[in-house]
This record gives sequence, C-alpha cells and structure tokens, in this order.
Amino acid sequence: MAARVAITGLGSLSALGNDVAAHLKGLRAGTVGIGETQGVDVSSMKTKISAEVRDFRPEEHFEPRQLGLIDRTSQFAVVVARQALADAGPALEGVARHRAGAIFAASVGFHAVDDSYHKLYFEKAPRPHPFTVPRAMPSGQVSHVTMDLGIHGPSFSIASACSSASHSVGTAFHMIRSGMLDVAVAGGAESQLTYGMLKSWEALRVLATDGCRPFSKDRNGLVVGEGGGAVVLENMERAIARGATIHAEMIGFGMSADGRDITAPDMESAAASMRFALEDAGLAPEAVDYVSAHGTATALNDKTETAALRHVFGAHLAKLPVSSSKSQYGHTMNASGALDLVTTVLALREGFLPPTMGYREFDPDCDIDCVPNAARAASIGTAISSSFAFGGLNAVLALKRYEG
Repeated sequence: MAARVAITGLGSLSALGNDVAAHLKGLRAGTVGIGETQGVDVSSMKTKISAEVRDFRPEEHFEPRQLGLIDRTSQFAVVVARQALADAGPALEGVARHRAGAIFAASVGFHAVDDSYHKLYFEKAPRPHPFTVPRAMPSGQVSHVTMDLGIHGPSFSIASACSSASHSVGTAFHMIRSGMLDVAVAGGAESQLTYGMLKSWEALRVLATDGCRPFSKDRNGLVVGEGGGAVVLENMERAIARGATIHAEMIGFGMSADGRDITAPDMESAAASMRFALEDAGLAPEAVDYVSAHGTATALNDKTETAALRHVFGAHLAKLPVSSSKSQYGHTMNASGALDLVTTVLALREGFLPPTMGYREFDPDCDIDCVPNAARAASIGTAISSSFAFGGLNAVLALKRYEG
C-alpha cells in the first residue's frame, strides 16, 4: 500500500522576506517585493526592476572559509533547507543512514561565473577563482545541502528550467510514497541577478519595465526574482508517531512535455500535467479549491495557462480562485516551484487566498478569479501548484489540508 506523505517543514527566502514568517506576512498584506535593482548596475538596461532578496548577509550563515566555496544560489539553498529542517523538528533522528534524501533544482552559480569573467576580461586576472567550477556547477546546491544537514541517502538535482523545483519535490514525494525514502528535503534556489543574465533576459524581450501584472490585460512581461524554498517531506505514519506538526499533505504529482517549442507554451500539455496530478491524487476537478498558477505575466503564458485551466476545470473554473504570487516576489526561475509550493501550503494551513497584485484591467482571454490586489480569507481544503517551464517541461503538485 502506498504511504501517505506529510509536509512537516517549510523554508523560504524571497523578496518578501528572509524566512517563512516574513513570507506569510507579505503574502497576506499584499506586499510587492519588486523594486529598482540595487545589486547590479542596470543603468544601461531598459528594465531596471527586479525582485531582490534584501538584507541577506552570507557571513551570518557561513564561516569565512565556506564563503569562497559557495555561490549565492547555493547559499540560499542551504539556508532554506536549514529553515525547513528546523521547522520540522527532529525529522532526521532515528532515520537509517540511507533512508533520508535531498532533491533540489539544478541551478548554475551565475554569480561565480559572472565574477570570474569580470576578473578575467576586465581586471585582466591571470586565472579565475580556483573554485569557480564547483561554485558554478548545477548540482552544487544539493551537494551543499547534503553536507550541511548530514544527509547520505539518494540525493540529486533536477534540471527542467522553471519546473525544476516542482519536479524535485514531486520526485521526492513519489520516493517516499513508494517506500524508497522515509524523509526528504526538497526544493530549489536561484539567483540570476547578475549583469550578464539580466542582459540576456532583456534580449529575449520578455521583461516587464514597470511591474508584474499576471492576468491583467496590460501585462507586459515577467520580473526576474531571486530566492529559494524548501520543504521537508516525510512518511505520514512516521511523522504522526514522532508528534510532528503537519502543515499539509501532499497527494499528487503530474508531469508532461510539450515537445513543440523552446519558449512558447502549449495548452494541451499544460492541461495534461494538471489532469495527471489530479488523477494521481484521486481528485475530481470540481474538488479543487485553489490553484497557485505559474502566472508569469507574459502575454502568451497567461493566455495559454487560462485556456489550459478551462480545459481541465470546465464550468468549475468560474468559482475557482487562481492567483499568481510572482506578482509579489517575481519569477525566481528554477526556485519558483518551491516558493509557490510554500505559498500554497501556507494558504491551506492559514485559510487565505494569496493575491495577484498589480491587476488593473480585465482580459477576456484570462477570465478567471485571480484574487486581484488583496488576499482573501477562505477555507481551502485542496489545491494545486503549477509550473510550466521554458522548453515545455511541466510539473504540477497537488496538496490537501491536513485534518488527521
């Protein structure tokens, strides 16, 4: 018999704040963490806004000898993993050495790469930092998490662009449900706020210049954010036996691939991943109370996602709240699925609907209740959190409120 899976720990870093309490406060208040970019010289760029993690001081979290080895992205990953494990209590105590794992989004250490290129080409340094490769490698964050937490079981990174963290959590969920693991720390972190990456995003012509407005007719693009999110997933029986606080129950995971275009989303495949998540969870579409949308605020994504929602939910969509928290903390790329999941868990646990901020004008192509501009109190029993990545790699997580 498949095991039930509990979410017993949460961790987050975002433009809303540097821990889960600050994240929750910002969600409820409708705080928008988007502003003029401070950490990068954007004077030559058309887009001058981003969603930065403010007041993050690496020296408060790491020894001096560690800071030369760990990129900003991996720093975020370790910090949110520590938060999640601290929140979960003694989740690793008594677990067999290889029965606890860590699965995180793969993310390049862009700051390490940018710093090295700057030293080589502008400062004419004879060589880059000797640890540039381990600081930049996409699996670096999960390696640092395992070393920091003392995890020795199955651990690896998953690369699927903006779906990476959702794929990571979903894979951990399946591994616990199947009995392969007892406990897993899963999530993702990302910081693409470097000069080179911001110029690259600008060249793609998908960046907003004045704010993130998902589902609003006047939306004009995404806002690059940074941050990280992590959850502790645990065999439900074990979590109950040790008296853990259970934030929510994970009940389903769906995946699909568009197989069509490297940037343009596909309605049918997005719908398929949502449908597969519901089937995996044993949920009828009309039993879903809330959708945490991918909601990037690009013209094509939001239109396509709304069409996919219509395809899956039919008439139920008219009374189904669908919101995008990227309007508050930006698009954190490979970390976005983890932060959106933490947001969804908080919505279930605390009984509220996170808002879509910046909404100004109704779009007939996005005819949904996007919870515009203010959070709402609501009793939510079930929810899904969707990630639809560049390259057509889709992942959807299904959750329900824990009621014993």
